[in-house]
Amino acid sequence: MPGRFLSLFKPIGRVLPEIKKPERKVSFNEKLFWTALVLIIFLVMTEIPLYGVEKSASDSFGQLRVIFASNRGTLMELGIGPIVTAGLILQLLAGSSIIKCDMSNSEDRGLFTSASKVFTIILTAIQASAYILSGMYGTSLAGPTILIIFIQLVVTGIIVMLMDELVQKGWGLGSGISLFIMAGVAQNILWSMFSPPTGLFVGTLSQYLAHNSPFDSGNAGLTYVFGSQGGVYPSVLGFIATIAVFLIVIYLQGIRIELPMSYAGYKGFRSRYPIKLLYVSNLPVIFASALFANVYFFSQLLWSQMGRPKPGTNLLFQILGDYNQTTTTSSTGVQSTSVQTVGGLAYYVTPPRNIQGVIHAPIQAFAYLGIIIVFCAVFSLIWLEVGGLGPSKVAKQLMDSGMQIPGYRRSGRPIEAILKRYIPVVTVLGGIIVGLVAGFSDFLGAFGSGTGILLSVGIIYQYYELLMRERAAEMFPAFRRILGE
Repeated sequence: MPGRFLSLFKPIGRVLPEIKKPERKVSFNEKLFWTALVLIIFLVMTEIPLYGVEKSASDSFGQLRVIFASNRGTLMELGIGPIVTAGLILQLLAGSSIIKCDMSNSEDRGLFTSASKVFTIILTAIQASAYILSGMYGTSLAGPTILIIFIQLVVTGIIVMLMDELVQKGWGLGSGISLFIMAGVAQNILWSMFSPPTGLFVGTLSQYLAHNSPFDSGNAGLTYVFGSQGGVYPSVLGFIATIAVFLIVIYLQGIRIELPMSYAGYKGFRSRYPIKLLYVSNLPVIFASALFANVYFFSQLLWSQMGRPKPGTNLLFQILGDYNQTTTTSSTGVQSTSVQTVGGLAYYVTPPRNIQGVIHAPIQAFAYLGIIIVFCAVFSLIWLEVGGLGPSKVAKQLMDSGMQIPGYRRSGRPIEAILKRYIPVVTVLGGIIVGLVAGFSDFLGAFGSGTGILLSVGIIYQYYELLMRERAAEMFPAFRRILGE
């Protein structure tokens, strides 16, 4: 029986938009088609500007957008932020047993999905309203224009939610959210390397080709190599760091402990159960980033609604996040306004984006690194239970599949005892390493942000394994029973 909280979503679930599971076997080529179609729609929406909004060069949220696959001033303004935040809230509620949910029960799973949809739509409406109220699109918008912007953001949020469901329900490959994150990071990295050297955009490699020797231009050359203090433009160091982080994460993906196993029904048949260093994958860094982004977003919204007080003049913002607004005028006479965090919690959950920024604000850098490491470790342990990856559940799964550890009697207790030696330690260690890699990548100015690269490599690795499985199942249908399909 579902818990009282999930039961509230029974009547609502009947009227929510839904993608039905395929009632037939979807071929590999058809899955590729739907996955490609969803990706194309997403990329098109990242380039369609919101009606009634002028796209501005300044962006307060910067690299946070990469993680949530959003693009300033377009239909994908909110990206997957509401979906990730809704998932984070519900997973934490379920993991802490505040709400009763048995994911092995089909009815509970369906109600949990309905709850996720409701929370996603509500958070989409809240964030859309917050963007409008914060003055991000201007303070002199007419009533009809405000309504049109709001409708665009909500409808797009629902479309993104349904596209994610379409992929996850079996029509496509993998997860829509993973697909959007990977596409957003890839787009950001390519843009950082090859965007034309104009006053507004500048790519590292295109800038090098446009100048015979940027290293001979004094301070400008140093900025080109190490980046500016504000981290506005990509740098050579960031380009090198991007490649290095990709290689490091690929290496980390391959580190594992392999426990010897045998099949009870087939004497002499041996196997191994792998426990990866990144045991819970990159989910902890997604949750940590979602939490940090919401702290930054809602503190800035509150700051803008309370009259944008000057830094150091309001105790509340000195705790939550103090901001400073500056206005600059370009050589063409165009004025642009930017908002930067200068103190409070929002300041310490925002990393410096290059070496220059770390040197200028070392306390911010070390505080951010410590916070992200702690939260990644904590979210790793939470997901261990929420995601059904704990020693007891894994031991039960191994027992149900007829596996045992050689030299021990066939029982769940010895398997669980051995798994307890490794899984909790590897989980915490993996969370710490993920936090370190994400933090130092940001400090070096890696394109797409350290978190974005971590997520992309993990997603690419998962898609590689998924594609191999699908091809094997397509060529040898008998494998589907082994793979549990």
